[in-house]
Amino acid sequence: MNPKSFLLTLAAFLALVSFTRPLPAQSAGATFTNPLLETGPDPWIIWWKGFYYYSNSTGSNLTLRKTKDITDLRHAETRTVWTPAPGHPWSHDLWAPELHRWGNKWYIYFASDAGDNASHRIYVVENSSDDPIQGTWKLKGQVKDATDKWAIDATMFTWHGQHYLIWSGWKGDTDGEQDIFLAHMSNPWTIDSPRTLISAPTYAWETHGDLPGRHVSVNEGPEALIHDGKIFIVFSASGCWTDFYSLGVVEADGQSNLLDAASWKKFDHPFFKTDPAAHAFGPGHNGFFTSPDGRENWIIYHANPGPNEGCGNQRSPRIQPFTWNADGTPDFGRPVPLGQPLPRPSGTTQP
Repeated sequence: MNPKSFLLTLAAFLALVSFTRPLPAQSAGATFTNPLLETGPDPWIIWWKGFYYYSNSTGSNLTLRKTKDITDLRHAETRTVWTPAPGHPWSHDLWAPELHRWGNKWYIYFASDAGDNASHRIYVVENSSDDPIQGTWKLKGQVKDATDKWAIDATMFTWHGQHYLIWSGWKGDTDGEQDIFLAHMSNPWTIDSPRTLISAPTYAWETHGDLPGRHVSVNEGPEALIHDGKIFIVFSASGCWTDFYSLGVVEADGQSNLLDAASWKKFDHPFFKTDPAAHAFGPGHNGFFTSPDGRENWIIYHANPGPNEGCGNQRSPRIQPFTWNADGTPDFGRPVPLGQPLPRPSGTTQP
């Protein structure tokens, strides 16, 4: 999620405070270091025909990067593929774009508004080109359930041939709490079921969100992770303007009715959180991908290099491998320190 305007102002001020900033990721032989870029909030990665495609929030457009080596993202081919015309409900504050393949076409889901946060909704654009940085992207329209409430951070996943959309939204028409909702899709732009609330911020680690004169408790940035017949939804908890921003998990058995709220169980602790020693403050809004040879699981996320830097452009994209616990849950470990060499994903093409 991107900040409100006053938080952007605060982030700009904090950027002036003396602090040693990390350099972009460097690939040297078989290793690399984080961050991948100096800035890149809400990062997303997908693999297609030998290339990684990457996106992050820019606020004003949809931009894709294409590379064989995800650790060398700063040298990736980069193209702005879609910019909204002014004067529409979707013309401002484009957040959290995600590229997905459905059938033989590409779709980018994103949130945008008419110039005020309360009008934020989910939209999708379509491209029939095999290479998503080629061809023409066309707006298909808003993606909404029957309630048509405030909605951001959409992602899509497929299970047993059925397609589902997950997003962060409001129960009603006013801010104060963001929840995670799930619904079934009949096509890439149509929800055909009622929305199901699968996670609301209830634990203490999910409810850090004080703002001047008000409080917002947050669950946002949901991502699906499927393993051994279980569906994990990994989400970001607490306000991104706090250093308590962290990753939580809800789980459902793949044989259950995913549209039944009772099928979902939330774990009572964060799976990934701030680590000052690693210069990883407020790590969250993650995605998942595998190494080029499919042997390794990796997580991508953004984090601030210093404390109290909020939801601005200090958030940089970082990647690291993860494993699985004996009970089948993901083990993300701790954020890897900035500048610490890591082996590149297995099967990465050498320069």
